[in-house]
Amino acid sequence: MPLAGKTAIVTGAGRGLGRAEAVELARLGASVVVNDFGRPGRDGSGEASAAPAEAVAQEIREAGGHATAHVGDVADFEQAAELVRLAVDTYGALDILVNNAGILRDRMVFSMTEDEWDSVIRVHLKGHFNTTRFAAAHWRERSKAADGGPVGGRIVNTSSEAFLAGSPGQPNYAAAKGGIVGLTTSTAGALAKYGVTANAICPRARTRMTEDVFAGLEPPDDGTLDALAPEHVAPLVGYLAAPEAAGVSGQVFVVHGGMVAVLERPKVAAKLDTAKEAFTFDELDGVLTPYFAERPRGETFAAVEVLGLKRG
Repeated sequence: MPLAGKTAIVTGAGRGLGRAEAVELARLGASVVVNDFGRPGRDGSGEASAAPAEAVAQEIREAGGHATAHVGDVADFEQAAELVRLAVDTYGALDILVNNAGILRDRMVFSMTEDEWDSVIRVHLKGHFNTTRFAAAHWRERSKAADGGPVGGRIVNTSSEAFLAGSPGQPNYAAAKGGIVGLTTSTAGALAKYGVTANAICPRARTRMTEDVFAGLEPPDDGTLDALAPEHVAPLVGYLAAPEAAGVSGQVFVVHGGMVAVLERPKVAAKLDTAKEAFTFDELDGVLTPYFAERPRGETFAAVEVLGLKRG
Protein backbone atom coordinates (compact mmCIF):
# COMPACT_ATOMS: atom_id res chain seq x y z
CA MET A 1 0.00 0.00 0.00
CA PRO A 2 2.51 2.66 -1.14
CA LEU A 3 -0.08 5.44 -0.87
CA ALA A 4 -1.41 4.55 2.59
CA GLY A 5 -2.13 7.71 4.55
CA LYS A 6 -2.06 9.89 1.42
CA THR A 7 -4.91 12.00 0.06
CA ALA A 8 -5.49 12.41 -3.67
CA ILE A 9 -7.69 14.56 -5.88
CA VAL A 10 -8.55 13.22 -9.34
CA THR A 11 -10.43 15.62 -11.62
CA GLY A 12 -12.74 14.37 -14.34
CA ALA A 13 -12.91 11.10 -12.43
CA GLY A 14 -16.52 10.19 -13.05
CA ARG A 15 -15.73 8.21 -16.19
CA GLY A 16 -12.94 6.78 -18.35
CA LEU A 17 -9.35 7.54 -17.49
CA GLY A 18 -10.14 9.57 -14.39
CA ARG A 19 -12.24 6.78 -12.95
CA ALA A 20 -9.51 4.19 -13.57
CA GLU A 21 -6.93 6.48 -11.98
CA ALA A 22 -9.08 7.18 -8.92
CA VAL A 23 -9.75 3.46 -8.41
CA GLU A 24 -6.03 2.65 -8.76
CA LEU A 25 -4.95 5.33 -6.28
CA ALA A 26 -7.51 4.02 -3.79
CA ARG A 27 -6.29 0.45 -4.37
CA LEU A 28 -2.78 1.65 -3.50
CA GLY A 29 -4.08 3.06 -0.22
CA ALA A 30 -4.93 6.71 -0.89
CA SER A 31 -8.09 8.46 0.22
CA VAL A 32 -9.54 9.97 -2.95
CA VAL A 33 -11.61 13.05 -3.68
CA VAL A 34 -13.42 12.15 -6.89
CA ASN A 35 -14.14 15.32 -8.86
CA ASP A 36 -16.44 15.48 -11.87
CA PHE A 37 -18.77 18.16 -13.20
CA GLY A 38 -21.04 15.40 -14.41
CA ARG A 39 -22.19 16.94 -17.68
CA PRO A 40 -23.20 14.19 -20.13
CA GLY A 41 -21.80 15.68 -23.35
CA ARG A 42 -18.13 15.20 -24.15
CA ASP A 43 -18.25 18.78 -25.43
CA GLY A 44 -19.17 19.94 -21.92
CA SER A 45 -22.88 20.30 -22.70
CA GLY A 46 -25.81 19.27 -20.54
CA GLU A 47 -26.77 19.70 -16.92
CA ALA A 48 -24.20 19.10 -14.18
CA SER A 49 -24.86 15.96 -12.16
CA ALA A 50 -23.49 14.45 -8.97
CA ALA A 51 -24.13 10.92 -10.24
CA PRO A 52 -20.82 10.14 -12.05
CA ALA A 53 -18.56 11.33 -9.21
CA GLU A 54 -20.70 9.72 -6.52
CA ALA A 55 -20.83 6.41 -8.40
CA VAL A 56 -17.03 6.19 -8.51
CA ALA A 57 -16.69 7.27 -4.87
CA GLN A 58 -19.19 4.57 -3.90
CA GLU A 59 -17.29 1.99 -5.96
CA ILE A 60 -14.13 2.84 -4.02
CA ARG A 61 -15.91 2.68 -0.66
CA GLU A 62 -17.49 -0.66 -1.48
CA ALA A 63 -13.99 -2.01 -2.21
CA GLY A 64 -12.89 -0.95 1.27
CA GLY A 65 -11.33 2.40 0.39
CA HIS A 66 -12.03 5.98 1.37
CA ALA A 67 -13.53 8.39 -1.12
CA THR A 68 -15.51 11.62 -1.26
CA ALA A 69 -17.35 12.95 -4.29
CA HIS A 70 -17.04 16.56 -5.45
CA VAL A 71 -19.22 18.03 -8.17
CA GLY A 72 -17.58 21.12 -9.57
CA ASP A 73 -16.07 22.89 -12.56
CA VAL A 74 -12.29 22.96 -12.10
CA ALA A 75 -12.07 25.68 -14.76
CA ASP A 76 -13.81 27.97 -12.26
CA PHE A 77 -11.19 29.51 -9.96
CA GLU A 78 -13.33 29.45 -6.82
CA GLN A 79 -14.65 25.94 -7.39
CA ALA A 80 -11.07 24.69 -7.82
CA ALA A 81 -10.16 26.33 -4.51
CA GLU A 82 -13.19 24.65 -2.91
CA LEU A 83 -12.04 21.28 -4.25
CA VAL A 84 -8.63 21.59 -2.58
CA ARG A 85 -10.23 22.81 0.65
CA LEU A 86 -12.55 19.80 0.64
CA ALA A 87 -9.61 17.42 0.43
CA VAL A 88 -7.75 19.17 3.25
CA ASP A 89 -10.81 19.55 5.48
CA THR A 90 -11.96 15.96 4.97
CA TYR A 91 -8.65 14.11 5.20
CA GLY A 92 -6.30 16.59 6.89
CA ALA A 93 -4.02 17.32 3.95
CA LEU A 94 -3.60 16.99 0.20
CA ASP A 95 -0.72 14.91 -1.17
CA ILE A 96 -1.59 14.05 -4.78
CA LEU A 97 -3.27 16.00 -7.56
CA VAL A 98 -4.21 14.24 -10.80
CA ASN A 99 -5.58 16.65 -13.41
CA ASN A 100 -7.67 14.82 -15.97
CA ALA A 101 -10.82 16.87 -16.65
CA GLY A 102 -11.38 17.89 -20.25
CA ILE A 103 -13.84 18.39 -23.11
CA LEU A 104 -13.72 18.25 -26.91
CA ARG A 105 -15.03 20.75 -29.44
CA ASP A 106 -13.31 19.66 -32.62
CA ARG A 107 -13.25 21.69 -35.82
CA MET A 108 -10.74 22.71 -38.47
CA VAL A 109 -8.91 25.93 -37.66
CA PHE A 110 -10.56 27.85 -40.52
CA SER A 111 -14.04 26.99 -39.19
CA MET A 112 -13.53 27.12 -35.42
CA THR A 113 -15.57 29.63 -33.46
CA GLU A 114 -14.23 31.79 -30.66
CA ASP A 115 -16.34 29.89 -28.14
CA GLU A 116 -15.06 26.51 -29.35
CA TRP A 117 -11.50 27.75 -28.85
CA ASP A 118 -12.10 29.43 -25.50
CA SER A 119 -14.10 26.60 -23.94
CA VAL A 120 -11.48 23.90 -24.61
CA ILE A 121 -8.58 26.09 -23.47
CA ARG A 122 -10.60 26.99 -20.38
CA VAL A 123 -11.39 23.46 -19.24
CA HIS A 124 -8.07 21.81 -20.10
CA LEU A 125 -5.41 24.47 -19.55
CA LYS A 126 -7.08 26.83 -17.08
CA GLY A 127 -8.56 23.85 -15.24
CA HIS A 128 -5.08 22.38 -14.80
CA PHE A 129 -3.74 25.75 -13.63
CA ASN A 130 -6.53 26.40 -11.15
CA THR A 131 -6.15 23.19 -9.16
CA THR A 132 -2.35 23.37 -9.39
CA ARG A 133 -2.36 26.91 -8.04
CA PHE A 134 -4.29 25.99 -4.88
CA ALA A 135 -2.49 22.69 -4.32
CA ALA A 136 0.86 24.45 -4.69
CA ALA A 137 -0.15 27.11 -2.15
CA HIS A 138 -1.17 24.35 0.28
CA TRP A 139 2.19 22.59 -0.10
CA ARG A 140 4.13 25.84 0.24
CA GLU A 141 2.38 26.59 3.53
CA ARG A 142 2.99 23.04 4.77
CA SER A 143 6.68 23.38 3.93
CA LYS A 144 6.88 26.67 5.80
CA ALA A 145 5.26 25.04 8.83
CA ALA A 146 7.91 22.32 8.64
CA ASP A 147 10.75 24.89 8.64
CA GLY A 148 11.22 24.56 4.89
CA GLY A 149 11.23 20.76 4.79
CA PRO A 150 9.95 18.73 1.84
CA VAL A 151 6.26 17.82 1.80
CA GLY A 152 6.29 15.14 -0.90
CA GLY A 153 3.43 16.51 -2.99
CA ARG A 154 2.71 14.96 -6.40
CA ILE A 155 1.09 16.42 -9.52
CA VAL A 156 0.22 14.29 -12.55
CA ASN A 157 -1.15 16.26 -15.49
CA THR A 158 -2.86 14.91 -18.59
CA SER A 159 -1.47 16.04 -21.93
CA SER A 160 -1.80 14.23 -25.26
CA GLU A 161 0.19 13.14 -28.27
CA ALA A 162 -1.97 15.73 -30.07
CA PHE A 163 0.53 18.35 -28.91
CA LEU A 164 3.32 16.41 -30.65
CA ALA A 165 1.70 15.59 -33.98
CA GLY A 166 -0.56 18.62 -34.30
CA SER A 167 -3.94 16.84 -34.63
CA PRO A 168 -5.23 18.92 -37.58
CA GLY A 169 -8.92 18.89 -36.59
CA GLN A 170 -8.19 19.86 -32.98
CA PRO A 171 -6.26 23.15 -32.92
CA ASN A 172 -7.83 24.10 -29.57
CA TYR A 173 -7.16 20.71 -27.99
CA ALA A 174 -3.60 20.44 -29.35
CA ALA A 175 -2.79 23.95 -28.12
CA ALA A 176 -4.23 23.23 -24.68
CA LYS A 177 -2.28 19.99 -24.36
CA GLY A 178 0.94 21.73 -25.41
CA GLY A 179 0.25 24.40 -22.81
CA ILE A 180 -0.21 21.71 -20.16
CA VAL A 181 3.30 20.42 -20.88
CA GLY A 182 4.67 23.94 -20.41
CA LEU A 183 2.68 24.35 -17.19
CA THR A 184 3.99 21.00 -15.94
CA THR A 185 7.67 21.73 -16.51
CA SER A 186 7.34 25.23 -15.04
CA THR A 187 5.55 23.85 -11.99
CA ALA A 188 8.18 21.15 -11.53
CA GLY A 189 10.90 23.79 -11.35
CA ALA A 190 8.96 26.11 -9.07
CA LEU A 191 7.96 23.45 -6.52
CA ALA A 192 11.14 21.36 -6.42
CA LYS A 193 12.40 23.13 -3.29
CA TYR A 194 9.25 22.01 -1.46
CA GLY A 195 9.77 18.36 -2.40
CA VAL A 196 6.89 18.42 -4.88
CA THR A 197 7.08 16.72 -8.28
CA ALA A 198 5.06 17.45 -11.43
CA ASN A 199 4.86 15.19 -14.47
CA ALA A 200 2.64 14.87 -17.53
CA ILE A 201 1.25 11.81 -19.25
CA CYS A 202 0.07 11.42 -22.86
CA PRO A 203 -2.29 8.45 -22.65
CA ARG A 204 -3.92 6.42 -25.38
CA ALA A 205 -7.13 4.94 -24.05
CA ARG A 206 -10.62 4.04 -25.21
CA THR A 207 -12.91 6.55 -23.49
CA ARG A 208 -15.84 8.78 -24.29
CA MET A 209 -13.34 11.43 -25.42
CA THR A 210 -11.64 9.13 -27.94
CA GLU A 211 -14.54 7.06 -29.28
CA ASP A 212 -14.09 8.56 -32.77
CA VAL A 213 -10.32 8.10 -32.81
CA PHE A 214 -10.48 4.38 -32.06
CA ALA A 215 -13.78 3.66 -33.82
CA GLY A 216 -12.23 1.02 -36.10
CA LEU A 217 -10.25 -0.72 -33.37
CA GLU A 218 -12.69 -2.94 -31.54
CA PRO A 219 -11.82 -4.38 -28.11
CA PRO A 220 -10.93 -8.09 -28.03
CA ASP A 221 -13.79 -10.54 -27.55
CA ASP A 222 -11.66 -13.30 -26.00
CA GLY A 223 -11.70 -11.89 -22.48
CA THR A 224 -8.18 -10.43 -22.61
CA LEU A 225 -7.55 -6.85 -21.51
CA ASP A 226 -8.13 -4.31 -24.23
CA ALA A 227 -4.82 -2.70 -25.28
CA LEU A 228 -6.64 0.63 -25.12
CA ALA A 229 -8.18 0.07 -21.69
CA PRO A 230 -7.68 2.96 -19.24
CA GLU A 231 -6.39 0.36 -16.77
CA HIS A 232 -3.12 0.34 -18.75
CA VAL A 233 -2.63 4.02 -17.89
CA ALA A 234 -3.61 4.02 -14.22
CA PRO A 235 -0.55 2.12 -12.87
CA LEU A 236 1.82 4.82 -14.18
CA VAL A 237 -0.26 7.46 -12.43
CA GLY A 238 -0.09 5.40 -9.23
CA TYR A 239 3.68 5.15 -9.51
CA LEU A 240 4.17 8.87 -10.19
CA ALA A 241 2.00 9.62 -7.16
CA ALA A 242 4.07 7.44 -4.84
CA PRO A 243 7.09 8.28 -2.63
CA GLU A 244 9.18 5.98 -4.83
CA ALA A 245 8.90 8.53 -7.67
CA ALA A 246 10.49 11.36 -5.68
CA GLY A 247 13.31 11.63 -8.23
CA VAL A 248 10.99 11.86 -11.24
CA SER A 249 9.83 15.37 -12.11
CA GLY A 250 9.35 17.59 -15.13
CA GLN A 251 8.93 14.54 -17.37
CA VAL A 252 6.48 13.70 -20.16
CA PHE A 253 5.36 10.10 -20.71
CA VAL A 254 3.43 8.38 -23.49
CA VAL A 255 1.54 5.41 -22.04
CA HIS A 256 -0.80 2.76 -23.45
CA GLY A 257 -1.23 -1.00 -23.79
CA GLY A 258 1.56 -2.10 -21.45
CA MET A 259 4.06 0.45 -22.84
CA VAL A 260 5.58 3.54 -21.24
CA ALA A 261 7.79 5.88 -23.30
CA VAL A 262 9.80 8.70 -21.71
CA LEU A 263 10.01 11.66 -24.08
CA GLU A 264 13.19 13.64 -24.54
CA ARG A 265 13.20 17.39 -24.31
CA PRO A 266 13.40 19.07 -27.72
CA LYS A 267 16.91 19.17 -29.11
CA VAL A 268 18.58 20.79 -32.10
CA ALA A 269 18.04 18.80 -35.30
CA ALA A 270 20.27 20.93 -37.53
CA LYS A 271 22.49 23.97 -37.03
CA LEU A 272 23.21 26.34 -39.91
CA ASP A 273 25.68 29.22 -39.74
CA THR A 274 25.92 32.16 -42.10
CA ALA A 275 29.04 32.55 -44.18
CA LYS A 276 28.75 36.32 -43.76
CA GLU A 277 27.99 38.76 -40.96
CA ALA A 278 24.26 38.06 -41.14
CA PHE A 279 21.97 35.79 -43.14
CA THR A 280 20.45 37.06 -46.35
CA PHE A 281 17.26 35.78 -47.95
CA ASP A 282 19.24 34.12 -50.75
CA GLU A 283 21.58 32.36 -48.33
CA LEU A 284 18.68 31.02 -46.24
CA ASP A 285 16.95 29.85 -49.40
CA GLY A 286 20.16 28.11 -50.41
CA VAL A 287 20.49 26.12 -47.18
CA LEU A 288 16.98 25.67 -45.75
CA THR A 289 15.05 24.88 -48.91
CA PRO A 290 17.20 21.84 -49.84
CA TYR A 291 17.37 20.73 -46.18
CA PHE A 292 13.60 20.47 -45.90
CA ALA A 293 13.24 19.10 -49.43
CA GLU A 294 15.12 15.99 -48.30
CA ARG A 295 12.75 15.32 -45.42
CA PRO A 296 9.54 13.32 -45.91
CA ARG A 297 6.63 15.66 -46.58
CA GLY A 298 4.33 15.96 -43.59
CA GLU A 299 6.92 14.79 -41.09
CA THR A 300 6.57 16.90 -37.95
CA PHE A 301 9.61 18.10 -36.07
CA ALA A 302 8.26 17.15 -32.66
CA ALA A 303 6.92 13.69 -33.35
CA VAL A 304 9.78 12.24 -35.36
CA GLU A 305 13.07 14.07 -35.20
CA VAL A 306 13.19 16.16 -32.06
CA LEU A 307 11.55 13.71 -29.65
CA GLY A 308 12.73 10.54 -31.32
CA LEU A 309 9.38 8.76 -31.52
CA LYS A 310 8.94 5.93 -33.98
CA ARG A 311 6.97 6.75 -37.10
CA GLY A 312 3.45 5.37 -36.98
